[in-house]
Amino acid sequence: MTTKTVSSTTAQNNFGRILDDVVQNEARYVIKRRSSSQAILLSLADFESLLNAHEGERQQIGSMIRELSPVYDLGEPLEGDIIK
Repeated sequence: MTTKTVSSTTAQNNFGRILDDVVQNEARYVIKRRSSSQAILLSLADFESLLNAHEGERQQIGSMIRELSPVYDLGEPLEGDIIK
């Protein structure tokens, strides 16, 4: 199983191909917006196996999610969000 990273624009423009890769090759995709991880795309079978995972596996997955999660400071503009 591989995990690939793509921008949200690439994911949008290639959704059919990415979906085929997820379903047929058990790939996972981390989707980024403005260099910040926003979502993950995985197959239904992969999702079901994660739901049925043992506690240790769930903790490992939680650690991976925390590593990928964006961190925002409320009130601080994100880079590129300033309208000029």
